[in-house]
Amino acid sequence: MKDFKKYYYVPATPGEIYLALTIPATIELWTGEAAEMSTEPNSEFSMWEGSIVGKNLEFEQDKKIVQQWYFDGHPEPSIVTIKLHPDKSGTSVELRHTNIPDTEYDDLAEGWDNSYFGSLIDFFED
Repeated sequence: MKDFKKYYYVPATPGEIYLALTIPATIELWTGEAAEMSTEPNSEFSMWEGSIVGKNLEFEQDKKIVQQWYFDGHPEPSIVTIKLHPDKSGTSVELRHTNIPDTEYDDLAEGWDNSYFGSLIDFFED
């Protein structure tokens, strides 16, 4: 199991990013795919037509999102923590993803950079 930690700069306020990550209709705008999401702790979520599924654990409005991502056949929970830090002209997003199965690590790291935060950054830059 591996951990992934990275900072991303997004040209939007923490509030705008929080909404983009928690409102299904907004998620669909920047991913181009249907999404199921709720800010209720212990609710299930699904993004990118089910290629990302898990459980929402904790929310702090405009500041933090904590989720458990599911991986078939891996008993240890894989936890994603996204923290939003206001910056001069946008937001520094701190991502920490723990307990990533070794076989999934490279694809996940690329997915965070290109699909997840790459798409989110593109959405706010346009």
